[in-house]
Amino acid sequence: MTWDWGAVADFMPYFWDGLWVTLQILVFGSLISFALGLVWALLMRAPTRWVTWPVGGLTEFVRNTPLLVQLFFLFYVLPEWGITFSAMTTGVFAIGLHYSTYTMQVYRAGIEAVPAGQWEAATALNLPLCRTWTVVILPQAVRRVVPALGNYVISMLKDTPLLMAITVLEMLGQARLFAQQNFQFTEPLTVIGVAFIVISYLASLALRALERRLVH
Repeated sequence: MTWDWGAVADFMPYFWDGLWVTLQILVFGSLISFALGLVWALLMRAPTRWVTWPVGGLTEFVRNTPLLVQLFFLFYVLPEWGITFSAMTTGVFAIGLHYSTYTMQVYRAGIEAVPAGQWEAATALNLPLCRTWTVVILPQAVRRVVPALGNYVISMLKDTPLLMAITVLEMLGQARLFAQQNFQFTEPLTVIGVAFIVISYLASLALRALERRLVH
C-alpha cells in the first residue's frame, strides 16, 4: 500500500463540502440541544405531575433509544404520516433532540447546585419568578455546567457520521462517496479521521478558554 497525495488533492473538494455540512449539523444541533435541554429541565421542576411525568417519560425514552433508530424513525416513518422534512433538517433536529435529554440533566445539576441562599435572597427582594430565574439562578447555574455542555458538543461532533444513514453527506459521507467513485479508501478516511481529531482539539481549547473567562 502506498500513500497517494494526488488522491488527497482530488478528495479535498469533497472534504470541504462535508466539513461545511458537519459544522452546520454541529452548530444547529448544539443550539437545539441547549435550548430544549433547558426547557426540559425547567418543566421537570413544575409543581404538577401532569407536566413532570410526560416530560420525564419522553426524555427517558429518547435518552434510552439509539440515535440511529431515532434518525430512521424521523426520516422514514414520519413521511408515512404526512410529515416530511429534508434529510439535513431531520438529522439536525434528531441529534439536537437526542442530546437535549443529556443537557437536561446537566442543567438540572447546575440549578440544584445554586445555594439555597440565592433563592431566599430573591424572595426577600420580592423579585418576580421570571426575574429570579433569568437574573439570579440561571446565570449561576449555566456558569457551573459549561464544561459538561462542552463535552456533549464534542460527543455530538463524533455522532455526526450517523447522519450518513439518512443520506446526509457530511465528512464521512463525502469520504465514502469519493472512495466508491475512485476505489481509494485510505486517503479520504485518513483525512477525515485527522479532521475529527483537530476539530475536537480546537473545541476543547475553546471550552477551556471559556471556562477561564467565566471563572474570572
